[in-house]
Amino acid sequence: MFLPDPEGIPMRKTRPTRIVAGTLLVLAGLTVLPSTPVRAQSFFEELFGIGRAARPPQPPRNVPVQPPQPVDPGAPASPLPGEGAETRPSVPAQPKQPVVLRVPTEDNVAGQDLLLNGLNGSLKIERNGSAYTALLTLPGTKISQPTESCTVKLDGGKPVPLTSEGRPQGVSRFAASSAECPLRFEVLDGSVLVTPVGGGRACTFTATDCETTPAGLWGPAATALLPQAAEFDTARGVADRAVRDNYKIMTQRARGSDVRPIVQEQAAFSSDREQACRTYAREGAHGYCHLRFTEARAIALAARLGANTATPTAANAPLRPRRPRAPVDGMNPDAAGAEPFADQ
Repeated sequence: MFLPDPEGIPMRKTRPTRIVAGTLLVLAGLTVLPSTPVRAQSFFEELFGIGRAARPPQPPRNVPVQPPQPVDPGAPASPLPGEGAETRPSVPAQPKQPVVLRVPTEDNVAGQDLLLNGLNGSLKIERNGSAYTALLTLPGTKISQPTESCTVKLDGGKPVPLTSEGRPQGVSRFAASSAECPLRFEVLDGSVLVTPVGGGRACTFTATDCETTPAGLWGPAATALLPQAAEFDTARGVADRAVRDNYKIMTQRARGSDVRPIVQEQAAFSSDREQACRTYAREGAHGYCHLRFTEARAIALAARLGANTATPTAANAPLRPRRPRAPVDGMNPDAAGAEPFADQ
């Protein structure tokens, strides 16, 4: 319906209901829009712990807050929560004790025929009451013909008295004060380590035109050692561990400049062992010489550390192999204790 305009232009009649409804919708939208981001922001703040829950509680109003007290640098620190007011001092760890292997006795070589490097010569130590004697035949080469071999019986083949020198290196030591070739004997397990007394390693016998080199390990022949190669390998592992442990203890107890000579001595031992054992008969197949040298080194280090070598703390004897269990009916043939290739 159109009303006449005073100026002659017709005008359309507006409806007040639509205008009021539109205004209300706009106001409602303006009211709802800002509330949604605020709620989302508050939700994520509480989720990640940065909202009101993470804020420290505020003290009530009109309550005085005590300021932090100054800390005295010399005052002891307050105990942490869960700890007592008194703290006990930590007890220092006890020093590690040296490893002591079983020390071989003199009787373990008495009456045995020993060979130099398991090859030639002859050494037999006999016991007469509390005294010991040695029958020794030394192998060598002729002075006039170095390509030809020779042998010399010490003191004309008579028993040479052995003088005990105690155990300065942990094992029994004897000396043979022969005028032609003074020697030192150190008793190991089933063998004897012989060293000439003096500067050189050789002994010269002008009357028999023979020069001998008795230094080395006198022990059994290689044929008697090969069946025990596995046992020697097990005992070698025990002896190597004892040497390492005792060497570490010795370096820990040393101070300042005393450590360097110990390190040099340990390096020289490894070199001397290789030098002495490379000529033992079939050493690579049984390792007997390396085992005895290593055991002697471990015992010597324990003695220098002041340990009681009469009471072993580690067994250098190989462990007995376990007896296999009897197979049970229905057992898997590949299981432990069964014979995988037994006749079915």
